[in-house]
Amino acid sequence: MKPLSVIAIALSLFVAGCSDDSPNNPSPSTNPIFTAALSPANEVPPVTNAESTVSGTATISLITTRDSAGNVTSASATFVVTLGGFPAGSNITAAHIHEGASTCACPVVVNTTVASGQVTITNNLASFTRENIPVTAEIANRLIANPAGFYFNVHSTLNGGGFARGPLVKTN
Repeated sequence: MKPLSVIAIALSLFVAGCSDDSPNNPSPSTNPIFTAALSPANEVPPVTNAESTVSGTATISLITTRDSAGNVTSASATFVVTLGGFPAGSNITAAHIHEGASTCACPVVVNTTVASGQVTITNNLASFTRENIPVTAEIANRLIANPAGFYFNVHSTLNGGGFARGPLVKTN
C-alpha cells in the first residue's frame, strides 16, 4: 500500500472513532425561554372591573452561565411583554415573576423594574421589554426545574394586586 493510502485509512478510522454514536440526550438549554399567557381570569380573585378585557403574553429569556455539572451559577432575564384590551385611563405599575402556584398571592422573585408611568398605553395596547434583569442562581435553577411553580403578573393602578397573570411554560 502506498503511504498516502495508509494515512487516508488511518484518518478515516480516527474520524469514525470520534463520532458520537450515543443516543441523543438533549442537554438543558443554556438559555431557556418561558412564556405566559396573561389573563385577568387567572387573577385571584379574577378581575371583573374595567380591566377584565386586558390579555397578553410574556416571553422571558433566561441567559445563564452553568458549571460543569449543568447547574446555573449566574443568570439574567429579558422580558418581552405585550398586552391589549386596555380601557381608557389604565396605568401599568409593576410586572414580575412570582414563585408559587398561579392560584396564590405568592412572593415576587424576579422584578422587571417596570414602574408607574413607564409603559405607554396607546390605542388600548401596551408593550415593554426589559433586559439584563438579575436572577439569582437559586431562582434560575428552580425555574428551569419547575416552570409551572412560577407565574408572571402585571399590576395597575386600578388593580394593585394584579390585572393579568399566567403560569410560566418552558418553550425551549
